[in-house]
Amino acid sequence: MAIDPRLIVTGFGPDGAGVIVRDAPVAPITARALPGQEMYLLWGSPDGGATVGPKAADPVTLPFFAGAGGTRLLLVRFPPASAIIGLPSASSPEDQAEIDAEVEERLPGLMDVFEPGDPSGMHTTDTLDYGICLEGELWLELDSGDEVRLTPGACVVQQGTRHAWHNRAGTPALMAFVGIGAERPS
Repeated sequence: MAIDPRLIVTGFGPDGAGVIVRDAPVAPITARALPGQEMYLLWGSPDGGATVGPKAADPVTLPFFAGAGGTRLLLVRFPPASAIIGLPSASSPEDQAEIDAEVEERLPGLMDVFEPGDPSGMHTTDTLDYGICLEGELWLELDSGDEVRLTPGACVVQQGTRHAWHNRAGTPALMAFVGIGAERPS
C-alpha cells in the first residue's frame, strides 16, 4: 500500500501553548519533463537559517533548492524506469520550450542542476541532503561508477557529489529528503 503524504505542523496558540496549526494531505506536483515522478514539497526554512517560536518565518518550498542555510523537506516518488521508456517526447522545439516552462513554473530551479543533453539524470547540487527510502527500491549512482541499492529504511547522506537516481524495479519508489543549502568552497 502506497504512502499518502500528509503534513502536520505545530505552532503556538494565543496563550503560548503548542497547537496543531495544520494537518492535511499534500498533493503531488508533476510535470511533463519528469514523466511519472511526483514531488511533494512539504516545508522549508528561508536561506540563512531557521527560526522557531511564535514569530517564526513562514515556510518556504520554492525555489526547489535552498540557498545557504535554508532547508527543504520533500518526498519524491520515482516511477519505475520501465514506465518511462517509450513515452512520447517533445515533437518540436516549441513543444520542448513549453515543457521546460511548465517545470520551471511548478518547480523553479529544479532543472538548473541537470546537465543539458545528458539522459542519465546526473546532477550536482549545493546542498547537504539527508535521504530515507520509504517505499520500493532505488539506485544511487555516482560519477565514479559507484552504485548502491536503497530499500526501505536505507538512509543516505548526499554531500554535494555528482549523482543520479534510478528506479530499476517494477514498482514506484518513495524517498524522503531534507536538503540543507550549503556553500561549496572553491
